[in-house]
Amino acid sequence: MQSSNFKFRVAEDQPQSDHILEAVYRLRYQVYVNEWGFESPEDHPGGLEKDDYDEHSRHFYAYTGAEDNVIGTARIILGSKGVFPIEHHFNVCDFPPGTARHQIAEISRLAISKEFRRREIDQVIFNSGELPLKELEQNQEQTKSRKHERRKCEHELIRGIYLLTYHESVKLGLTHWVAVMAKGLQIILKRWGIPFEQIGPAKEYHGVRAPFLLSIRNLENNLEKKNPELLKFAKQEFSGMT
Repeated sequence: MQSSNFKFRVAEDQPQSDHILEAVYRLRYQVYVNEWGFESPEDHPGGLEKDDYDEHSRHFYAYTGAEDNVIGTARIILGSKGVFPIEHHFNVCDFPPGTARHQIAEISRLAISKEFRRREIDQVIFNSGELPLKELEQNQEQTKSRKHERRKCEHELIRGIYLLTYHESVKLGLTHWVAVMAKGLQIILKRWGIPFEQIGPAKEYHGVRAPFLLSIRNLENNLEKKNPELLKFAKQEFSGMT
């Protein structure tokens, strides 16, 4: 997928996938280790934030300029290899009856480069609990313009990554996603027509978070009603993508 600002790809489908994945892991290290301290540096040598789940995941990334200039990423962990991380950390209800584990994937490790994030979006994604600092600018119009442009970038990046995730999930025959997220992110996704539903109690886990489930069929039906152009875009834009 290509937009006016960014390009979106599946890392495993690229000729230099190992090189791209290294850039993905470096961005995750910057966000999850350096900026937020969710992971310990000792557990991720070489400045690469990786875990065992990466070996059976599909990684999505956004870039601008050179292809290894990764500025946004997320992954889906495929369910055919065992227990999902969400099942280790949360008391989740049973998955939908009749759904095979290989039809489910867990979305995780959403990370956006700090260059393209506002402090407000940090609260939404990472649930930091901090109030954004007030910027003191002499030219208020310029400040307003910059904030508007950054908000557009953030939303374009997050939405583009989720649209590519949807397209790849359909190709893989997936029927459901599960995810752990802060309530704020779930609200934003619902506004876009991506209706995750909570399936277990919230708890403190790098901030207050809860487990969520989404039916891809419900996602398609919801977008057909609320945002058919977005669904059409998601289906057509990625067709034939390499």
